[in-house]
Amino acid sequence: MRKPFAHEAVLTMAADADTRAPGAAITAALCGHWKHEPPCPLSPHHSRAEWVGSEVHVQILFAAEPEMEGDVRHRIDQALVGGRLQGPNGVTTQWQLHGSSLHSAVLEQEADHAQRLTRLSTFGCCLSERVSRASTRGRGH
Repeated sequence: MRKPFAHEAVLTMAADADTRAPGAAITAALCGHWKHEPPCPLSPHHSRAEWVGSEVHVQILFAAEPEMEGDVRHRIDQALVGGRLQGPNGVTTQWQLHGSSLHSAVLEQEADHAQRLTRLSTFGCCLSERVSRASTRGRGH
């Protein structure tokens, strides 16, 4: 039975870089390509990137069989260590990984979302979200 997990990473990127690119790289690592038909073959997941000062913090929620947790985390880190992704428009986004938390806990405010990921089968997966600098201004970011 799938269980929910969380993974966090800290990146640096150019100010005008597409912060969805690391999430797409994670999807490619977990699903074979950032654009694919559901379901996710290994692990339904959701990534969210947010500017915090000059860093980009990436939070990944994923659901996996407990014995697959290590493999999923390894694939996530390998995607982020790669540091680049060419998007559908031909533009390559680059980043540098500064740290990754292999044992992040699912936060209370993420619990419902994480539980939904455990129930995904043939619909919805691989969600990537970006929070722009403009939307975080005035919120202490």
